[in-house]
Amino acid sequence: MNIDIFKCQKYITNSLFIKKALTLNLTLEEFLMLTYFDNDYNNYLNINELSNNIGLSEDKAYEIFTSLLSKKLIDIKTEKDIEGRLIEKVSLDNFYEMIMEDKEESHKKEVKTDIYTEFEREFGRPISSMEYEIINAWLEHNYSEELIVGALKEAVYNGVKNLRYIDKILFEWNKKGFKTMNDVNNHLEKKEVKKEDSELFDYNWLDDEE
Repeated sequence: MNIDIFKCQKYITNSLFIKKALTLNLTLEEFLMLTYFDNDYNNYLNINELSNNIGLSEDKAYEIFTSLLSKKLIDIKTEKDIEGRLIEKVSLDNFYEMIMEDKEESHKKEVKTDIYTEFEREFGRPISSMEYEIINAWLEHNYSEELIVGALKEAVYNGVKNLRYIDKILFEWNKKGFKTMNDVNNHLEKKEVKKEDSELFDYNWLDDEE
């Protein structure tokens, strides 16, 4: 492997970049070229300059470049420079989108873990696999974690510790267009249902016709 590691040491990248790259089983050359493009803010396509900066022959640099293109980790975009000439630039948008998708998925998993723990704490027992799937379905149908926990607390306050009751509350809130607990509280204020520290819970949502 003819590669100048010392030339590449000046290029840095963040942990999310590295974590995603590691999942793709890239070769060292592919990783370094990807890192190079991540640091090169101009990203003008110039194989000769690319090979010199990374320490590879032009043939090897072109081979690695083509490999990254085939894996859709980079792309070539054409744009005009300040003089109106067409130039080719290397884009890492595809790779950055992969990183963001992983980050969002990781966040969803963290949210799910937290909300399942909240249900077990309020119910005073482990949730069943069926209950797990129902909660998961709420999240996948874009019920916010805040709203689900609010409905959970509403049900527990009324002494009802089952998901069917919570589902009915969520259905009513969704029908009214509630997205946050502020929406819920604002609705209660309009209904003039106000009790100190319990304005959310002392109300029968299943009989609310508005």
